[in-house]
Amino acid sequence: MPQAEIGIIGGSGLYQMPGFSDGKEVILETPFGAPSEAYVLGSLEGRKVAFLARHGRGHRISPSELNFRANIYGMKMLGVERILSLSAVGSLKEEHKPTEFVIADQFVDRTKQRISTFFSDGIVAHVGFADPVCGELGKVVKGACDKARIKAKLGGAYVCIEGPQFSTKAESNLYRSWGMDVIGMTNVQEAKLAREAEICYATVAMVTDYDCWHPSHDSVTVEQIIAVLMQNASNACEVVRSAVAAMPRERKCKCGASLKHAIITQPDKISPAARKRLALLLDKYLPAENK
Repeated sequence: MPQAEIGIIGGSGLYQMPGFSDGKEVILETPFGAPSEAYVLGSLEGRKVAFLARHGRGHRISPSELNFRANIYGMKMLGVERILSLSAVGSLKEEHKPTEFVIADQFVDRTKQRISTFFSDGIVAHVGFADPVCGELGKVVKGACDKARIKAKLGGAYVCIEGPQFSTKAESNLYRSWGMDVIGMTNVQEAKLAREAEICYATVAMVTDYDCWHPSHDSVTVEQIIAVLMQNASNACEVVRSAVAAMPRERKCKCGASLKHAIITQPDKISPAARKRLALLLDKYLPAENK
């Protein structure tokens, strides 16, 4: 019996989700190690929801140190079929102002030292990733933003950098020349792994500031950014509640069958260790004799 159907991943400034009822904490150990924090399970707008603080409570974990595989696999263990990911970002376009949201639908991966797949050590799979987020879920989130009267753009490109340092001005201007909308440090790995786990995924990129390309960048203070973070967190809670309430009961997208034609390794060649490690993902596709 699934313990949750919708997953919420909270980023910088969003370490808990108000409005939960019947809340309880669940500590999981996955085949890929421990997630960032205990999952908080509860009911929100009449739906079973699991909340995870991406960086841990108190923001203890750097973007480069996040165990993305454990975070997403833990959601799969709980029965989650859809993930709303909330993330603080810098704006690379004048039109995306602080406190506004971008519901990104494309990514450029500039990370250097992260594991972005469940498939290794005895099994190979290549999932389609041309459209890296769930279009149906993105529309639900946009509707929730409109209902909450929060300015949000549906669609946009998110460039994901390694961090934890911010960009140089040369890098920031390079990404602007590519047409990128926002810049962050976390979401592309989540999107890749959610696709492999056959979980619908959508990014809500919450703009805190203009990146260092902007002429006014040097006048922005830490206090101002924290104030925007807090406002964004409050707005995010409104959007999440509305999105959860509007979420269709059944999925009609293709996310739930992402692995159907993706597993390349012959079933009889998949190592026993890989079968055991990925049973949650593989059992629906492997012949009985290969389980």
